[in-house]
Amino acid sequence: MSQSKPLSLHVPEPTGRPGCKTDFSYLQLSPAGSVRRPTVDVAPLDTSDIANGLIRVLDENGDAVGPWAPEVDPELLRFGLRTMMKTRIFDARMVIAQRQKKMSFYMTSLGEEAIGTAQALALEDGDMHFPTYRQQSLLIAKQVPLVEMICQLLSNERDPLKGRQLPVMYSVRRAGFFTISGNLATQYPQAVGWAMASSIKGDTKIASAWIGDGATAESDFSTALTFAHVYRAPVILNVVNNQWAISTFQAIAGGESVTFATRGIGSGIASLRVDGNDFLAVLSASRWAAERARSNLGPTLIEWVTYRAGPHSTSDDPSRYRPADDFQHFPLGDPVARLRRYLTKQGWWSDEEHDKVQAELEAEVLAAQKEAESYGILGDERAPSAATMFEDVYKDMPAHLRRQRQELGV
Repeated sequence: MSQSKPLSLHVPEPTGRPGCKTDFSYLQLSPAGSVRRPTVDVAPLDTSDIANGLIRVLDENGDAVGPWAPEVDPELLRFGLRTMMKTRIFDARMVIAQRQKKMSFYMTSLGEEAIGTAQALALEDGDMHFPTYRQQSLLIAKQVPLVEMICQLLSNERDPLKGRQLPVMYSVRRAGFFTISGNLATQYPQAVGWAMASSIKGDTKIASAWIGDGATAESDFSTALTFAHVYRAPVILNVVNNQWAISTFQAIAGGESVTFATRGIGSGIASLRVDGNDFLAVLSASRWAAERARSNLGPTLIEWVTYRAGPHSTSDDPSRYRPADDFQHFPLGDPVARLRRYLTKQGWWSDEEHDKVQAELEAEVLAAQKEAESYGILGDERAPSAATMFEDVYKDMPAHLRRQRQELGV
């Protein structure tokens, strides 16, 4: 019997580390306009080529090309650009506030603004998003007041959640924004269950679930895919592949040899792989998936290829595990700059307007921050006491629980 060679364990490594320029050839890019657009009633297995390609609309010249180029009102695109700009400005201001110790931590969506903004504009009122902590653009696109968002970040007397949730873990039911969970993968089964309930009731509303590439390694991901497939739940399953989880490269979650979109194919779910920094591609793919769900044709899994330009959170230093200038070399570019270029080429935007809007949005965000900071914070004489806030939170407590609390002297 011949002696076999010793076994070895394969541990994926990123293609770039600090001091070494990243090789992004692993992304498997497709030319803009080259990926076909199937009918919404396509069989899931027949989307395997799309799950391995990359839907792109905006080419290197800033033109919209191919079958996925959407018909869209220029005003909607202008609003989309303003929303992305506002999201980026909001993030920058909140990072400064965190550094000034006005809040405990913050998480930006720098480089990912197109995904939440465009999908928010593709879905309808009453649909429910089950987001991560990097989809603040959903709220801003739905025009949720910035003051309300900042008050939650500060956990002050006007915090709409009254201190019951962490900063950046928003919950705004009226805007179709389900409570964020720090355990991201749990958003998937909750979204699928919500979508199943909508079907059971004979409603017309659909759900949209959000996780990052790292959370696809969790068991909740696989469980949700099974339920979504079996019951044809009207849900969009978003995987935001921003290349990095907390500090681990996307290959650790299984993205080295196959795309994340192909996991949907194996589960019997129609799947798309999309340029997440291309606003037009995001809008078009989201509309396609929403139409499929609303037509009782079942779920769609979408892998959004993008890049986390900033740190995981304000507690993270990405320069310790990747090149500091990675985003400048990311081949899919900056989503804000790409949409700006397209609108300018169409005559729907200008450099002068861009500068004016930038200044207006900066003033709007700053004014909202100042108003939010004018309200009392616990420990401040202007704010209610901890006991008062406790009573406010639990004012509708059932009688038997209130009796138990009194008996315990709490």
